Amino acid sequence: MRLRFKALTAGAALLALTLAAPQAPLLAKAPAAHAVAKPDWAWQKSDLPVDPTFKFGKLPNGMRYIIRPNATPKAQAQVRLYVNAGSISETDAEQGYAHFIEHMAFNGSTHVPEGEMVKLLERKGLAFGADTNASTSFDLTLYQLDLPRNDPDLLDTALMLMRETSSELSFNQGAIDRERGVVLSEKRVRDTFSYRDFHDAWQFLYPQAKFAARFPIGTTETLDAANSQNLKAFWSRAYTPGNVTLIVVGDFDPALVEAKIRQHFSDWKPAPTQPEPKAGPVDFARKGLTEVYVDPALSEGVTVAVNGPWLDEPDTIANRKLKLLRQIGYGIVNRRLERLAHGDNPPFRDANFSTEDLFKTVRTTSLSIDTGNGEWRKGLDAAAAEYRRAMKFGFTKAEVAEQVANIRTSLENTAAAADTLNNSTYTNEAINLLHDDQVPTTPQSQLDRFNAMQPEITPEAVLAALETEAIPLDNPLLRFEGRTAPEGGEKALRDAWNADMAAPIVQASAADLGEFGYTDFGNPGQVVSDKIDPRLGIRTIDFANGVRLNLKRTDIKRDRVNFELNLDGGQMLDTKSDPIATNMVPLLPLGGLGKHSYDDLQSILAGHSVDFSINPDVETFVMAGTTTPRDLELQLDLLTASITDPGYRPQGEEQYRRGVANYFASKDATPERVLQIQQDAIVSDNDPRFTLQPEGAYLGQTFAQLKSTIGDRLQHGSLELALVGDIDESNAIALVAKTLGALPAREPQDRPYTDNRDRSFTAQRGVHTLYHTGAANQALVDFDWPTRDNKDFVEDRKLEMLQRVVDIELTDNLREELGQTYSPQVEAEQSRYYPGWGTFEIEASVDTSQVDATRKAMIETIAKLRAAPVDDDVLLRARQPLLEAYDNALKTNEGWMNLVERAQSKPERIDRFLKGKEIVQGLTAADVQAMAQRYLDPDQRLEIDVLPKKAAQGGAK
Repeated sequence: MRLRFKALTAGAALLALTLAAPQAPLLAKAPAAHAVAKPDWAWQKSDLPVDPTFKFGKLPNGMRYIIRPNATPKAQAQVRLYVNAGSISETDAEQGYAHFIEHMAFNGSTHVPEGEMVKLLERKGLAFGADTNASTSFDLTLYQLDLPRNDPDLLDTALMLMRETSSELSFNQGAIDRERGVVLSEKRVRDTFSYRDFHDAWQFLYPQAKFAARFPIGTTETLDAANSQNLKAFWSRAYTPGNVTLIVVGDFDPALVEAKIRQHFSDWKPAPTQPEPKAGPVDFARKGLTEVYVDPALSEGVTVAVNGPWLDEPDTIANRKLKLLRQIGYGIVNRRLERLAHGDNPPFRDANFSTEDLFKTVRTTSLSIDTGNGEWRKGLDAAAAEYRRAMKFGFTKAEVAEQVANIRTSLENTAAAADTLNNSTYTNEAINLLHDDQVPTTPQSQLDRFNAMQPEITPEAVLAALETEAIPLDNPLLRFEGRTAPEGGEKALRDAWNADMAAPIVQASAADLGEFGYTDFGNPGQVVSDKIDPRLGIRTIDFANGVRLNLKRTDIKRDRVNFELNLDGGQMLDTKSDPIATNMVPLLPLGGLGKHSYDDLQSILAGHSVDFSINPDVETFVMAGTTTPRDLELQLDLLTASITDPGYRPQGEEQYRRGVANYFASKDATPERVLQIQQDAIVSDNDPRFTLQPEGAYLGQTFAQLKSTIGDRLQHGSLELALVGDIDESNAIALVAKTLGALPAREPQDRPYTDNRDRSFTAQRGVHTLYHTGAANQALVDFDWPTRDNKDFVEDRKLEMLQRVVDIELTDNLREELGQTYSPQVEAEQSRYYPGWGTFEIEASVDTSQVDATRKAMIETIAKLRAAPVDDDVLLRARQPLLEAYDNALKTNEGWMNLVERAQSKPERIDRFLKGKEIVQGLTAADVQAMAQRYLDPDQRLEIDVLPKKAAQGGAK
């Protein structure tokens, strides 16, 4: 059951680059031990059958390529350039150069002048950031282009640019000097309390390892020293044909793709490929040390860790079996820890037991806990006992069965949707092959291997497999992090762990949970209206009790059904007298249902694809997710039960209160957080609905109060359900009839909430200065103007076009010309909910010393747009990605859902979508100028500057 997924550990999150492999539960025996030449691909030395749809190739110069035809979404593609080099490949003097070169790829090459690459792509419909991007990690650099259409000419352009990046970068010194400020800006923005905490953790766990001293962003000293000669030296060493792989996944003929790859890359001259750098060393005997790390913005937690040698386990059938068993073992231990976190008087907010491999150098087994402030001892005691209990007594058949059910369902779902999996699925498989030597196999073959090995999946086998990888936590490294040091310091931590390991341990017993208790909601409801909108084929149905159902069957993704249920209320229940009335709503699922706790639900619904969440939008409470045709009935049962019998158990309250404390502890920690929290209060003249309330107000909230607030809406509020995807419409209607349609009569429409739709923009313009507690060189400059609501759709599109133009001009000005900011932000928001309300915002994160220059540049950018129309090229670059977005909007179920979700209560959205492309095509530079003149008067701006508390105050106002 997909209730909530734990976040990646800090290490995995930083390393990921979306490289996490899809669950592939079967793993493998080692190859023969005789010496052989290294093959071109990992699948050549594995007994796993590679997915035959992939096409693998290698040019005579040594460059490899991977092609995978795929038609989901239709007529689109992804192109990736994978460079097998990252920050670990750098010398001491080159720190940050792998990342700097990634930036320089957009700054001039033999055939593309500086500043023209992004412009070229924008003209062809790729939005910078969304479709055009790159990233650098410790051991790879990845360039990414998402092609909005399968046009051979666009593919040709993409491959040309990848070739320019590979071998033709110019490294003009002036361009380097201009880009240096952008790179330093990114370094500055990323210098947060959580980043510093993670950096310190690696220094403690791996003090001698090269990877712990090679964070991709580099150092100020090495970045200042970067020049044409030393950047080009690293690039020439790392960007060789044998170190680069091109990936193309999408709706193209593979023969065409292969021919174009050969056309663009065959004349790239071969060069020696450097051996992979050593990421270590790591001292596996380093144990028994303790560290206390304090930062006022951190939540409290303890990590218990032991390091050992990396296990070289090639991707074969036998090793996949072994890793599947381990996956089940870790899953059971973490399920037990999760049960504690959601129980009465929980000892911690979260806990995790895992073993991670880092850079084929070290494996680290760790037990980590996240606790409430001052509760570390209670959390450590509970987590240690659960870890010891698992490793001593093993697991039960029921626990194994729950994990197996979830894995089987995941595999079955993937196999059923195999022909319609997204391009990104296969792109990630290609990256996993290159990065982790993981063989891409077909979903059906994965499922077949899993089914064949099920008799081998026993509690004894699971424990034995876990013991082959998990390092015993004997005399471990202990690290505390939090807002205040623990009483007794390092000694208290070590004494607590030693006591935990010596304490008596007993085997726990498991309770019989029974069946899901919600399958009968009364007599099925009657359909009183059934219509089909001829424009897009959206079917709208009304039941006698007032429930509205909107259906759209698609063949975009086989075996998937997207659902969204909107219940009247939402943030409209937050009033000036009770501004945080609905704040606890997202925690409601943790209170479970009347008949089942949240924890029990996870076991009862194991092996089923259902979602249980609720979030307050402005006008409605939204319950949304994805299920399958075979679990649609259960999903509807769960939705109906969540409305008719929420549990309101106190476990959700406990998690909420601890989250509140952590939120307030970090609310001033970065300029971005300060702006996010205080901006609406300034704009609204401290309207309580849009202003952070005192911490005590949040801590005083209870589920009893929430029940009083939302109980009437749950019982009577209007309901509108949307289903999109692989649905049998007749069956879906029948299932809704016996669930939501069987409820007592509902209000037929959303309430107007007329008295709560006022929202104003302050008359107190000028400069407002806020302060953060982060790094002394971090500042933020933000401009805001009032605009309008979205009632006039033509005006709405004009403001969207203005947003795109300002984004382009501001990026060119601040990032490319002045080199001041990593990523300026522009947003035009025209409200659907508050009459007359809208804002236009531009924001830039800059060095504290650059506040005045940034303000001046932002004002000049806006003044220029007001003074004269933009040229045709800027308008084209702004317009084309918007047009491509319209063309591709209905190529995903999520795109359809944007129209289907409120097809009855908000039918104008469909009208607007159908007219939108034509309106955007007709917009002119004069329209953009008129919008800037009407709304963006620099003298009427509201400016919010966020400065460091510790830095000297200054700068012109």
